[in-house]
Amino acid sequence: MGWLTSEDALQALGTKPQTLYANVSRGRIQAKPDPKDPRRSLYSSEDVKRLAARHAGRRKSEAVAAETIRWGDPILPSSVSTIVTGRLYYRGENAVALAQRATLEEIAELLWEAHSLAWPEAEAADALEDRPPMQRAFLALGRRAATDLPSYGRSHSALQAEAADLVMTLATALLGQPKPGPLHQRAAAAWGRPEASDAIRHALVLLADHELNASTFATRVAASTGASLAAALLAGLATLTGPLHGGASAAATALAKLVAENGAEQAVRATLAEGRPIPSFGHRLYPDGDCRAGALLEQFTLPKPYAGLRAATERLVGEKPNIDFALAAMAAAYDLPADAPLILFALARSVGWLAHTLEQAATGTLIRPRAHYIGPPV
Repeated sequence: MGWLTSEDALQALGTKPQTLYANVSRGRIQAKPDPKDPRRSLYSSEDVKRLAARHAGRRKSEAVAAETIRWGDPILPSSVSTIVTGRLYYRGENAVALAQRATLEEIAELLWEAHSLAWPEAEAADALEDRPPMQRAFLALGRRAATDLPSYGRSHSALQAEAADLVMTLATALLGQPKPGPLHQRAAAAWGRPEASDAIRHALVLLADHELNASTFATRVAASTGASLAAALLAGLATLTGPLHGGASAAATALAKLVAENGAEQAVRATLAEGRPIPSFGHRLYPDGDCRAGALLEQFTLPKPYAGLRAATERLVGEKPNIDFALAAMAAAYDLPADAPLILFALARSVGWLAHTLEQAATGTLIRPRAHYIGPPV
């Protein structure tokens, strides 16, 4: 098999680097480290030639756009994060490696390109204390969205400072009365589980960003209008709550309960017999397994129902657990609240949403796709 440098591959394909990386992450182009320079990659010449031939007869622009929206090629330039050959990178740094040592606050400084960011004091909890955490989060961000300044026309440093303040607003809403220390320690203390602190830190770092997922796209659309950072964050939070996104861990928790009652193999077989996929297993961007899940699952011992579910699904279905499974399993392992996976997801991803908001605001451009009309003739 012949191998091409990225420059040669890009010339043959006639695409941008982001498209090349996306084809690698989706298994369309095989890649390997360059023996002469491990920081660079080489790409299969056969795979590149095959894709180049396919692109020669390029489809109509509306067909390309429709496919792009559904797990297609990248549609917005971004330097925040990317997924290449099954690995997640934050501004070029391996997210799994960062999770071994970094806090969410440090990841925020990396993703926001903010050096020596001054984090504000944690806000005191208010009259929203008696409401569920996600309700408090929506109300807190909604109040700020109604009063904060638009992002358009303001300096990058001013927006960075406001972003840090917003993370603290969201943290207090999600975790209740603030405790001293970094966010992972605050979460562990809020739930009375100090022993879970380091696992929570890993989870927060691994969840901080994930390229242009649904909630991030919603955030960027809001930011492109010049809306306030709080309004953009609110758009991302609303999108995250769907069962196909941040709410996916709930399905894994429910299935684990069936495993505890009926056994792993029976639960998996029954789910498949109903025509439903096993929730929280497999990921289109990680054909060989979600690296985030693998890193998080190393931080604790799997509770028995989750261990059984993992083994049965890998054997019967051939898919590995993704980050939603890992979050649900972590919550069970440390006896965290039922909504802990979604809370951690929202808190962590707020850092990524704000990174994309800052990036989008700097472009000064509006995201405005066109619809392909299929209604009655006009």
